[in-house]
Amino acid sequence: MPRVLLIEDDQAVRDGLQLALTYQGHTVEAVETGELGLQRLTSDVADVVVLDLMLPGMDGFEVCRRIRAGGDLPIIMLTARNDDIDVVAGLEAGADDYVVKPAQARVLEARIRAVLRRTASEPRPAESKTEAERHGALTIDRAGLVVAKHGEPVGLAPTELRLLLELSAAPGRVLSRQQLLESVWDQGYLGDSRLVDACVQRLRSKIEDDPAAPVYVQTLRGFGYRFGPL
Repeated sequence: MPRVLLIEDDQAVRDGLQLALTYQGHTVEAVETGELGLQRLTSDVADVVVLDLMLPGMDGFEVCRRIRAGGDLPIIMLTARNDDIDVVAGLEAGADDYVVKPAQARVLEARIRAVLRRTASEPRPAESKTEAERHGALTIDRAGLVVAKHGEPVGLAPTELRLLLELSAAPGRVLSRQQLLESVWDQGYLGDSRLVDACVQRLRSKIEDDPAAPVYVQTLRGFGYRFGPL
């Protein structure tokens, strides 16, 4: 039974979502502040975190960064409005997905199921390859799901790893954001391309020498992304 940690300061919203998610089969722990949420996570109470961005005290952006710095726990953020700045900032802080308030329980539950499927399932390589691949300073072991740079392991969150495996399966192939949403995020026409762009930024920060001048994950403006070096 999936365990959800809900961090939401509005009691009416918190109680409503807790009731609805419990009815849909989740075990829900609900707290009202980021500080309490981080404390609860030390007890391994969750498979996924649903996090409001606008919290008293420590805001959701900082909570998200701290959770992500400590591990790969999936995070779905709640934002009060479909504000580009808030959404992008939350995704760059490490969130895996977002839902706009007022959050419909069925939408949130679908996003929870999707993010748990992505993190629970083994990333799907596009080709059957048994030996580790070398791409410049990067080594990608598809069988072992291990990425190294200059021989040192690179810690990638599950979505970042899935994105890298998808892009690197055929170096030089251009994949649109829509294709990546469908293959990596399991989201069709309702997906948001900002998920892709933010994850690309996080991936670049970990594998590129200079994320502002990427060698491995290259942008083709107007088309999408491809994997190099070519």
